[in-house]
Amino acid sequence: MYSLLSFYRKGFLITAICTFSAGFLSALAPNYISLIFLRCLVGVGLGGGPVLSSWFLEFIPAANRGTWMVIFSTFWTLGTVLEASLAWLVMPTLGWRWLLGMSSFPTLFLLIFYKFTPESPRYFCTKGRIDEALSILEKISRLNGAELPSGKLVSDHIYELELDEKSNPSEDTLLLSPTKRNDSPIVFPKNKVSSETQGGLSSLLLLLSPELVRSTLLLWIVFFGNAFSYYGLVLLTSELSTQNSQCDPTSLHSGNSPTTNNNLYVDVLITSFAEFPGLLLAAAIVDRIGRKLSMSTMFYICCIFLLPLMFHQPENLTTALLFGARICITGTFTVVYIYAPEIYPTSIRTTGVGVASSVGRIGGIICPMVAVGLIHGCHQTLAIFLFEVVVFLAGTAVVFFPFETKGRELTDNSVISPSSSSKSNISL
Repeated sequence: MYSLLSFYRKGFLITAICTFSAGFLSALAPNYISLIFLRCLVGVGLGGGPVLSSWFLEFIPAANRGTWMVIFSTFWTLGTVLEASLAWLVMPTLGWRWLLGMSSFPTLFLLIFYKFTPESPRYFCTKGRIDEALSILEKISRLNGAELPSGKLVSDHIYELELDEKSNPSEDTLLLSPTKRNDSPIVFPKNKVSSETQGGLSSLLLLLSPELVRSTLLLWIVFFGNAFSYYGLVLLTSELSTQNSQCDPTSLHSGNSPTTNNNLYVDVLITSFAEFPGLLLAAAIVDRIGRKLSMSTMFYICCIFLLPLMFHQPENLTTALLFGARICITGTFTVVYIYAPEIYPTSIRTTGVGVASSVGRIGGIICPMVAVGLIHGCHQTLAIFLFEVVVFLAGTAVVFFPFETKGRELTDNSVISPSSSSKSNISL
């Protein structure tokens, strides 16, 4: 669904409306069935998030793209910590309805600021809407107190024609070239670009083209592993804190006391704060050692943190181990959202990231069966073992990605070649 909506780069507006409306109505749900249905709609709306990361990435220079994407991801972490704090304040006194209702309002900011949000110039150029692209570039240059660089403008589109010095720029599709070209600059007539615009179904099929199929399938594995482990760790934080009394036959279990509930909120808040060092770690290494090594290293370190949890540990040690694992998995989640848009050209970038994110949601759907179901059944060792397997496979999938994207320029309609350190013009 999001692949088709995001093709027009306005899908995130629809998803924001869906998220806010369903989120607010969840607080008014008259019964359990309607609550589940409305929360499902919230999940549908949240699935449009990759549109925003792909859009933001297209404004950032390659040299420090990783760092800026980490800064972008910081707001996710800030929201996580604020939500944990809000739950601690609201749930014990006002209940879950107030929590759901209050949690829906931040989405309104997206709706309010939507009309002030510029479209990506790259996207406009691939659509042949050159005048609008140049208008945005001029606004950006004025905002920064600078002028657009001199020279011709080029694009990576599949139609390559030599520039006629006498041609009228308003008649052609022109894009600022971030890299050097061999001979003459390349321009693309507006009508050809528009007539060859890829549709939603075509974009989906291109993800499995010979040039992209390996990257796409491996990316799906990584997104699945990230979502499974990230949301699983969130659930494990609460489940492992109450597992002792449920599974220890020598202990007396008399329900949740206020003290137990208070400890639960503290544990969730502490592990939520782990995302901040995770972001700092990602920012420190993503543009230095590269995307692949950053992700694989953090995946494997996450396995090390989880390993002791295969057996019962004291509560403080359990919280500390989950804190470390959350640092690593936050880092991998951040870096994969940097890497994923970089491997796809502009024409299918949002589609590629959106589909990968959707596959990741499957991991988020399955993880409660492991993190909640098995833990409640007193099968902690098996539950943690399954997390270990998923995280390890995700890290191994990263190793087999065909190329590194650190320092590479984004492409419009070409695929990065793994056999070369520069872009290759493999037409889509």
